[in-house]
This record gives sequence, structure tokens and C-alpha cells, in this order.
Amino acid sequence: MFHIREAIVVEGRYDKNTLSQVVDTLILETSGFGIFKDPEQMALLRRAAEKRGLIVLTDSDGAGFVIRSRIKGAIPQEHVKHAYIPDVYGKEKRKKRGGKEGKLGVEGMPPQVLEQVLRRAGATFLEEEPPEKESAPPLTKADLFAAGLTGGPDSAARRLALLKELSLPEHMSANALLAVLNGCYSRQEARKILKLT
Repeated sequence: MFHIREAIVVEGRYDKNTLSQVVDTLILETSGFGIFKDPEQMALLRRAAEKRGLIVLTDSDGAGFVIRSRIKGAIPQEHVKHAYIPDVYGKEKRKKRGGKEGKLGVEGMPPQVLEQVLRRAGATFLEEEPPEKESAPPLTKADLFAAGLTGGPDSAARRLALLKELSLPEHMSANALLAVLNGCYSRQEARKILKLT
């Protein structure tokens, strides 16, 4: 079990149960779309984000991205990190039918995948030395354009292919991809991924 400084927000109790077997940290639930009607819950997320940082770990379906966007719009971005599970099609064991989009949620992810997505999001693992901060400037939208991932006739298809290659959700926007590239890879690694080197 890993100890993480940041609090993690997930959609529901089954996600929380699965995650609590992998990490020891404060895990909060949105109760799905309940976050839209519960100002006290949003206040709790804000408080946790200010005190220890917050990692948003929602499902990779459309509903997960709606919840992620709500949190992203309500909490200052300097306190929030985003972890993305890959698009894996299937059904959780406890369910009779799969979800609307047929993808596994956080509760269906194996422990090693959850660890990987948390590391990729920049979670602070308390048992480990923090990585050195990079001094090189981050990638910009111009880099995505130069790689053919925005602004071109086949940009969406190319971006989707890259998202699949990196095991990231297909609903991810170009801005979210840019944040992942800057937050999870060194500038040199990210330029190599974009084939800009």
C-alpha cells in the first residue's frame, strides 16, 4: 500500500473501496452527479485541495468528464491534479450490465493501473524522494499544432490515435492532453512522444 499526500476524489463508493486497497490517503466521493447539488461536498473538496492538494480520478466515460469539468471549474487549478484511467471496455463483476459506453470505471481497474495513473498525474508518494523540477519551458498548443494534433483536417483522428497509444481516455481534450504531457513527462520525453525531436 502506498501513502499519498494529496486527497483523491472519485465518483462513488465502489471506486473508493477499490482505491483504498491501493493507497492510504483521504478519498472523497462526488456521489456521481450529486456534486452538482451538494455545496457542502464541493466546499470539502476545496478545503482538501487547499490543505493537501487534490487528485481528480473519475471514470473515462462522458459522465466522468462532466464531473471532472465541474470540479475543475470550482477549484483553483494550482491545487488540482488530474489522473486519467485508460479506456478499457468491459463490465465490472458486480454489475449485471456494462455502462452506457461499455467502459470499465475506476472500480474495474487493477491495482497496478491505478498506481500508474496516480504516478502519471504527479501524486506525491510519501515513501519516495520527490522528483526534481524541470527548468525547461512547458509544451504549448503550438507544439500540438506542429505535431498535427490540432488545427488540421485529420487532427482529431491523430489525437485519438495518440491517446490510445498513451492509454488515455478518448474523451480527453487537446488542453487536457497538453496538461498530461507537461505534467507527466519531461519536455524531451514529451517532444519525443509528439515526434518533434
